[in-house]
Amino acid sequence: EGVTVRPDGREVYVTCEAENEVVAVDTTTLKVVARMKTGARPRSVVFTRDGATAFVTDENSATVTVLDTAKHAVAASIAIPKAQKGPTAPRPMGAVLSPDGKQVYVSLGRARAIAVIDVASRAVTRTIEDVGARPWGIEVSADGTKVYTANGPSADVAFVDIPTGTVERRIATGGSPWGVAIR
Repeated sequence: EGVTVRPDGREVYVTCEAENEVVAVDTTTLKVVARMKTGARPRSVVFTRDGATAFVTDENSATVTVLDTAKHAVAASIAIPKAQKGPTAPRPMGAVLSPDGKQVYVSLGRARAIAVIDVASRAVTRTIEDVGARPWGIEVSADGTKVYTANGPSADVAFVDIPTGTVERRIATGGSPWGVAIR
């Protein structure tokens, strides 16, 4: 999950959990071109459509690091607030960009929630709670109206309606899902 190709295909960003950094690797030369510090235990990287910005989930610091990909530098750090009903502090895990490119949805692990980040303001605009136990894998529908989370310990996938911010249903998987993919 910690390897993501920049939209132009020129670099791959790799999360390095123990070093608290993201490494950019040139896809032609296969050389490391940059090492960028993040919050504690970076997990996922999602790029804006133009590839100019990357959002990195930092599980152990309850933050999302924003990277300027042209400068290979930290542009901002977004603190993820604790959910009102959340049993624990947020642990940002997975991330996905909305189809219109305006929002990033972040699964918050043991906090049982999703944070919605506005790309332009780089701020959390809302938290959707009670999506399931430890949501990690996260995807968004092509029309941007639904987000799906894989919830390992509750052995289900949540279908979240974005306009209302509610969980429409949870489908049992019969196992411990950690990822979800939409095709």
